[in-house]
Amino acid sequence: MNNKIDALLGQKIKGKTAVVTGASSGIGETVAKQLGRAGARVILVARTREKLEEVQREIVAEGGEAADYPCYLSDMDAIDQCAQDILAREGQIDILINNAGRSIRRAVAESTDRFHDFERTMQLNYFGAVRLILRLLPNMIERESGHIINISSIGVLANAARFSAYVASKAALDAFSRCMSAEVRAHKIDFTSIYMPLVRTPMIAPTKIYKYVPTLSPEQASDLVAKALIKRPKSIATKLGTFASISYALAPKVNDYILSVGYRLFPSSTAASGQTDGTNPDQAQKATVAQRLFANAFPGEHW
Repeated sequence: MNNKIDALLGQKIKGKTAVVTGASSGIGETVAKQLGRAGARVILVARTREKLEEVQREIVAEGGEAADYPCYLSDMDAIDQCAQDILAREGQIDILINNAGRSIRRAVAESTDRFHDFERTMQLNYFGAVRLILRLLPNMIERESGHIINISSIGVLANAARFSAYVASKAALDAFSRCMSAEVRAHKIDFTSIYMPLVRTPMIAPTKIYKYVPTLSPEQASDLVAKALIKRPKSIATKLGTFASISYALAPKVNDYILSVGYRLFPSSTAASGQTDGTNPDQAQKATVAQRLFANAFPGEHW
């Protein structure tokens, strides 16, 4: 962790109440612990009660405040009840960090009989996040204060191949937030989208080749969230994410060519391809030289 960032974060959020979804592991867990150390009361939301309770105990052991609210964030009724419970017990919400999400790495041609992949991804990444925003928003409007942070993806800027379901769901939340931002500006409510590059979390573990490509650590990802809380910008992106967005706007065919090279260079996962006989290159123990060079040329991109 960055001590300077932690100090500035404490000045901004000490005494505030922050909801973190997907707080049971990965980015969400690391963010929750950092907020706890900075003096915020952290509201932990995720599906697994036992894991949430473990995170809650760790935050308290470090001198922080936290409460766990188990919730299946693909169930709209469950979200309604969770939000109702949070508001009844906590009184106010200052910060909402929409971090919970699911990712699917599968080419469209491999998804022609898997429409449910798109439905499930949209249900959690978009509808679940929007539902929670809608339930907590009146509290923020009434108090004329709030900050909503959406953990988006570099894939939204780069149009990552094989991630159509995931990127579409993140892009939908991005568009919703941009539209809503203008509506609530007068109520002093800010939105920040963080276009997160690949982060080494359990979510990317099934893609074995990701062991050999550049990624952020959960701690580095958490520092990006801290910067969002400190500066409250409209968006945060890596240099590669910004370059990808500009290149697609100015030269979309060049952007497509680069992504096409990556698409051919990095194979589908075993689960996506249906190959379980060892012939899928993704089952290899090490990445090829070409794969390593390409991944290092575009660090943090989803391949």
